[in-house]
Amino acid sequence: MKALIRMRMSSHDAHYGGNLVDGARMLQLFGDVATELLIKHDGDEGLFRAYDSVEFLAPVYAGDYIEAEGEIVSEGNSSRKMVFEARKVIVPRTDLNDSAADVLEEPIVVCKASGTCVVPKDKQRK
Repeated sequence: MKALIRMRMSSHDAHYGGNLVDGARMLQLFGDVATELLIKHDGDEGLFRAYDSVEFLAPVYAGDYIEAEGEIVSEGNSSRKMVFEARKVIVPRTDLNDSAADVLEEPIVVCKASGTCVVPKDKQRK
């Protein structure tokens, strides 16, 4: 089972000089993807227990469109192991003009992670 969201990073997401977006924003997107996966799988939002691994692979800037995807790869009685990937799919082209942008032919993987979520047995509905 997979879930996917796409969001444009805004100037409010930029935390550092040069409009650089904080890596924690990718983890927030992964949390939203995980929530959708748990709702689809168990009928409940569940809880994010822990990340096993997080890799920040490329910078993200205000104006970039980020696609975050996740998948449940294994499950226990109440635990759900998930993997996530965030990709930059559209970039602004302010060198051309203020509103120019390009769709990337090949998305750029900006972050990968894996983690475990939990849905207590008494809250599972499926």
